[in-house]
Amino acid sequence: MEEGLLDLRLEIGSRGYKVIIKETVKIGDQVITLETGRIAKQAHGAVVVSCGETVVLVTACGTQEPRPGIDFLPLSVDYVEKTYAAGKIPGGFFKREGRLRDAEVLTSRLIDRPCRPLFPEGYRNDVQIIATVLSADKKVPSDMLALLGASAALHISNIPWSGPIGGVRVGRVNGTFVANPTYGQMADSDLDLIVAASKDAIVMVEGECHEVSESDLLEALFFAHAAVQPFIQLVEKIRQAVGKEKWTFEPAAPPQELVHGIDSYAAQKVKATCDVSEKHERYSAFKQIKKETLAALETEIGDNVAFAKEAYEDLCYRTMRAQILEEGRRVDGRDTTTVRPISIEVGLLPRTHGSALFTRGETQAIVTATLGTAQDEQRVEGLVEEGTKRFLLHYNFPPFSVGEVKMLRGAGRREIGHGNLAERALTHMLPTKEEFPYTIRIVSEITESNGSSSMATVCGGALAMLDAGIPLHKPVAGVAMGLIKTGDKYAILTDILGDEDHLGDMDFKVCGTTEGVTAIQMDIKISGLTREILKAALEQAREARLHVLSKMTEILSAPRAQLSQYAPRISTIKVKPDQVRLVIGPGGKTIKGIIEQTGVSINVEDDGTVNVASSDPEASQKAIEIIRGLTVEPEVGQVYKGVVRRVEAYGAFVELTPSHDGMVHISDMDWSRIEKVEDVMNLGDEVEVKVTNVDRDGRIRLSRKDLFPKPEGYVEPPERPRSGGGGGGRPSGGGRGPRRDGGGGRNGERGNDRFRR
Repeated sequence: MEEGLLDLRLEIGSRGYKVIIKETVKIGDQVITLETGRIAKQAHGAVVVSCGETVVLVTACGTQEPRPGIDFLPLSVDYVEKTYAAGKIPGGFFKREGRLRDAEVLTSRLIDRPCRPLFPEGYRNDVQIIATVLSADKKVPSDMLALLGASAALHISNIPWSGPIGGVRVGRVNGTFVANPTYGQMADSDLDLIVAASKDAIVMVEGECHEVSESDLLEALFFAHAAVQPFIQLVEKIRQAVGKEKWTFEPAAPPQELVHGIDSYAAQKVKATCDVSEKHERYSAFKQIKKETLAALETEIGDNVAFAKEAYEDLCYRTMRAQILEEGRRVDGRDTTTVRPISIEVGLLPRTHGSALFTRGETQAIVTATLGTAQDEQRVEGLVEEGTKRFLLHYNFPPFSVGEVKMLRGAGRREIGHGNLAERALTHMLPTKEEFPYTIRIVSEITESNGSSSMATVCGGALAMLDAGIPLHKPVAGVAMGLIKTGDKYAILTDILGDEDHLGDMDFKVCGTTEGVTAIQMDIKISGLTREILKAALEQAREARLHVLSKMTEILSAPRAQLSQYAPRISTIKVKPDQVRLVIGPGGKTIKGIIEQTGVSINVEDDGTVNVASSDPEASQKAIEIIRGLTVEPEVGQVYKGVVRRVEAYGAFVELTPSHDGMVHISDMDWSRIEKVEDVMNLGDEVEVKVTNVDRDGRIRLSRKDLFPKPEGYVEPPERPRSGGGGGGRPSGGGRGPRRDGGGGRNGERGNDRFRR
């Protein structure tokens, strides 16, 4: 594409001429196509974004009038994956898409967070962004295309918005940063970062790493910033060509004389209240000052009550920020680098498998760890990804944690997002399935909140797993950083409070071990965040994280030596892959029989790994013995105790294991001559026999007489005819090796009869 030129196309339709633009831009190795003007033309902004065979339609619509009675931006973002995009039909009874899955909610948040700060201050008009995945291949993720489409749709629309921004996923493969890696490349990457950036600054970061250093993380962020610049330039050109005129918006401001009056009356009182360290006491004092101010200035305020309240809130905002920047003192009395006091208890709850109470200042979380079996894994079904998850982390934020009264509902978007961040932070330190074959569920109940509850979840989650005896590779901690910036003057805040999150310019959460970062989340409310500030924030976060980790390891530095008595014990045995069918049986009858007989839980992998789980060691051992009996292969020279299952004139058939039997010929029953088989062996007798031969067809020849000393002067008697059973066999095929029906008995039933006895 030549500088300043776009591929414009005019088409004539029923409503006259329409302009269609279709252009491409390269981010990393991916060629991304943007098209507007052909689809969803009645939306205020609509863009189709595609890469490879992945296609996303993103629309932006808004209202021209503000919603009355609210003091926030009513922005809604929905990222929707249509199953037809991957050639699938929804599962379950209702064959249509329902509520958003967690993965869709998380992507919706990734779009919302960088877009929201770029709307005008005080904008109260409804805005809705909908990103619909229309086609999905198995190479290109669709989440970044949705973010790019949201930026383009908003920028060309009538809606006031100070974009555009670009979004990119950054991986690192073999030490080299990759922009927008494919699914295959991500499998080999040691970091997964999603970065949104404007022309001048990074505005949002979300991701996970495998103990990446702060310096490498900083390089990845600015690599991402450079990668999105071609996209931002293209969107600016598209707006110049077909962008709609923005609706005018002038935020209503309180009269200056009213602002001066409130400042004069309340400034000193507000400043004194900023020194109150306890959250609810401080909030109550601020409310009382507001009430007194409105009453004292009632005449001056007149009908401008809403403006007066806004002016008072702005006074509190300015006073708190000035106190930090000018005095280096925060509302709870700390300096900018001090972490709040930490208190830790482990083993708090007697019947859970692991538990921890983590308290940092006025933020507190009870975190539990529960161990389960493979049957407890979560089934994951998306457009592309399919499989199971063996590590789950759920974050709950009940209203009492902030002293509020609200209806309890399902997990909201914030809870899903905070839980996902904590899950990412801990995932890389988990033992492998081979090392620890359990499903792990962490639940964080926030019991108090005054900032950084997600980081309390990370710390409490690591402690709860150590308390449960889960062999984490290393403990993980997290800390939330803030920023106050006015002009060239700034202060980076360690372990921010809720007030500092609200009044500050950055919320920067960093999780990791003593060696490096495992997860990161950053939201920026201002432009012009320099490399110097980011570097200082990362270093200050590292020092705080090491401090928190030292407090954690003072209480519990290694996993418990034993699992909780209430946790299931998983015993692992290996069988040959071709023996898996013997354990499962026809239609699963064999494995169901073992479970019914012993009460254990059994999971069988295709590679022959068999996990037996039970809190009763005797039941586990019994199940293991049955499985070993099903899969053991008799060896020549070994002695077995078996049961006589069939008697013929020429010999007896003895069941050695549920899946193996062999024949003892009458001549092999004793050193002396036996006239009748029944003189030695009868149906149902338990006898000891020795395996003397296994032929290439798997038929087993047994001997009883080889267990006794050979008599002195013994003379071998004349060989008897072996009609019907020659070579250790029997009529219709002789002695059996492994049964082909997988059930351990004739017609697939005899082995199961044994389980039912």
